[in-house]
Amino acid sequence: MPRRIEQLNEQLKYELANLIVREAPLNGGLITVSHVECSPDLKYARVGVSILPEKYAGTALASLRKHSRAFSQSLRRKLSIRQIPRFNWALDTTESRAAEIEEVFKRIKEEGNN
Repeated sequence: MPRRIEQLNEQLKYELANLIVREAPLNGGLITVSHVECSPDLKYARVGVSILPEKYAGTALASLRKHSRAFSQSLRRKLSIRQIPRFNWALDTTESRAAEIEEVFKRIKEEGNN
């Protein structure tokens, strides 16, 4: 991946995280931007978000989709790039899967000690 796109991914990740905290907070929950992957033509960006507790995932994704246009407008004013990519929000379940795997290893270790 070209360095320019990597830099834009990181900048968008940082800026979107700040915008979410200010403009689309999740009452009783937490939304974390885990990654941003822009397409080579910079027309689209896949934004991975982690949502805790997971029961709010549907509500949070709907809110993020609803706020996408406002996020784009804010980023257009703040960043000096020609085109703000269109955001495709996706739930990142890496953390929950890692916790499940860790729990399985813990049970295997406990069974091995007995």
